[in-house]
Amino acid sequence: MSNLRLSEQARAALPGGVSHELRYRDPYPLYIDTARGAEKWDTEGRRYIDFKMGSAAQMLGHCHPAVVEALQKQAERAIFAADCHAFEIEWADWINRLYPSADRTRFTASGSEATMLALRLGRAYSGKDHVLRIDGHYHGWHDYALKGTKPGSNAPPSLGVPQPVTELVQVCAADPIAMAKALEDDRIGTVIFEASGANYGSVPLATETLKALYDVARAAGVVLIFDEIITGFRWSPGGRQARDGVVPDLTTLAKIATGGLPGGAVCGRADIMDLMNNTTERDGIAPAVSHKGTFNASPLIAAAACAAMPYLADGVAQSHADAMARRMRDGMNARMAEQGVKGLAYGDSSIIHVYFGQDTLDGLSPKQIRGLPKAVVNGYRDGMLSHGVDIMSYTSGLTSAAHTPDLIDEALEAFAKTLMDMTRGRILT
Repeated sequence: MSNLRLSEQARAALPGGVSHELRYRDPYPLYIDTARGAEKWDTEGRRYIDFKMGSAAQMLGHCHPAVVEALQKQAERAIFAADCHAFEIEWADWINRLYPSADRTRFTASGSEATMLALRLGRAYSGKDHVLRIDGHYHGWHDYALKGTKPGSNAPPSLGVPQPVTELVQVCAADPIAMAKALEDDRIGTVIFEASGANYGSVPLATETLKALYDVARAAGVVLIFDEIITGFRWSPGGRQARDGVVPDLTTLAKIATGGLPGGAVCGRADIMDLMNNTTERDGIAPAVSHKGTFNASPLIAAAACAAMPYLADGVAQSHADAMARRMRDGMNARMAEQGVKGLAYGDSSIIHVYFGQDTLDGLSPKQIRGLPKAVVNGYRDGMLSHGVDIMSYTSGLTSAAHTPDLIDEALEAFAKTLMDMTRGRILT
């Protein structure tokens, strides 16, 4: 069935015709039928080189044989029984071994649930309700994470978020002086930020800045949460914290950590995590921190994650993906220079961001970096798609262990054609 016909049906069945607002496209979105490795095909048979990779979840590539086999075997044994099982222990042991912050791990059903639980743990342990977050960083769609998501704005970018909730969330710049000033408010007991910098590093967080923010949080005695939902198992097998030697109190994980399937996790210090123990009582409440969730550590998800872990634990997948991203970024910068287009392809690890308008980020605020004109963003995304390359939201993408030099080179030719299209259409000048 055509993408157009499916979109017509979807608009009658789903709000906006989609299940996620970033999947919306005008005049209609893609409907993918098959995905293998770093490629996918829509319902009309068109092929795309994928730099979205399941919203950063498919680090090993689509339909990795070990993950598919684990799912098939587990589905024959038990899909879901709402009981404990051996795979959840094995899965937690992998995370506890690989993540410096992890003494214990608790699983959730999504990344947003992971940050929601981590914030609850932080407030419970500190005894303070207020949370400090960094301007522009993203921690999911729930009420406690929305204020400050849009760079330069303290208003949550959604209706339906109660004002009393937003008042419990404070926002500061990704600057140690600004954080120290904010933490003079002794109502704040928890700090959370993306380990990569805003939006998986589109506004980069330099290692020296990360360490300085860590030092400020430590001096203030607050609970420090690293959101490693994208950096986890991507920057290294132990995330950015292992790669750069900066260890938080709690870490949130999802995407790659779940074998590319739905789910999430919180891991961290035993004394904080043990607040969820059924025998831990505070103020007459046991467990002191309540956490439920029907599909936490679902056997299907846990089996897939455990199958993926050996391929994620030795660093080979990450090194390959990093090399492919460097090849892509270098090639993009070379092609912009060849065509006289002002712009910059940049990023850490296996991430690829593109900024159009100047060849450096120096002097730009987070709001400016994330504020390219809509015509530029849409012209770039739609242009790449028309030439057989699908990217993430905005002007970003990422690589996986399944990307090859040949696929990168093919994508670079699509990039060069897209630049020419945008220049001819006066989208770029």
